[in-house]
Amino acid sequence: MICKLSELMKKDVINTADGARLGSVCDLEVDTDTARVKRIVIKGRFRLFGLLGRFSDKLIEWDNIKLIGVDTIFVECREEREYKKREQEAEIPY
Repeated sequence: MICKLSELMKKDVINTADGARLGSVCDLEVDTDTARVKRIVIKGRFRLFGLLGRFSDKLIEWDNIKLIGVDTIFVECREEREYKKREQEAEIPY
């Protein structure tokens, strides 16, 4: 499947394991030896309306991508709960 990079960057990423919207693609990791995409990078969510920065970015392996549609990318990511757990532990006390 051929997809332009600019088209890929506009797409929302949906986790098929729980139906959650993970965010939008902000970058790709490419293996320079084989010229293949290894991972997509999803920008982390804002913390306290952006005043405290962002949560860490999510990396989704290319093998976990199930379908690239017109508007969305469907991935199967079981460790999403781990991301949420890490985000809750990273909360800054007031």
